[in-house]
Parts: sequence; structure tokens; C-alpha cells
Amino acid sequence: MPFYEYTCQNCGHELEALQKMSDKALSECPNCQQSTLTKKVSAPAFHLKGNGWYVTDFKDKNKKEDKSTEKKSEGKASGSTKSDT
Repeated sequence: MPFYEYTCQNCGHELEALQKMSDKALSECPNCQQSTLTKKVSAPAFHLKGNGWYVTDFKDKNKKEDKSTEKKSEGKASGSTKSDT
């Protein structure tokens, strides 16, 4: 469930509310009891990067795999090759 931020147009009170996406927006300010709350547009608390993974998912594991892959490819590249003459 996402957090939504609200600001009261009457008294300036700001609050966050944990709500389902299907819930109706809050309208009554808990500070001044007026129906003047408006939902703010804000940035999400997380961001996604890369190939569909969250920033911290498998972060250490991928580094280990990358190093072992590099060693394998270096070993293949440094091997001798025969040429047909």
C-alpha cells in the first residue's frame, strides 16, 4: 500500500496516510477539522534501475558472478591457438 501526502489549504497542516489505491482521498483535516485537504504530488520512496531489478536485489551476488565470468573469459582469450598453414 502506498503512502499519500496531503496538505490542508486552510491551515497548512501536512500529513501522510497509508491507503489502498482504491480508497477515497482524505478530505477532512485532523488539525482544523475543515474539508480542505488536497493530495500532493510527490516522488516515490524507491526507484528502479537496471534490467528490471530493484537497486539492491542480488547486488553482491552479481559482483561475484561478474568476476568469475571475467576470469573464465580471460583464460580462454590467453590460450594458444593453432593456425593452419
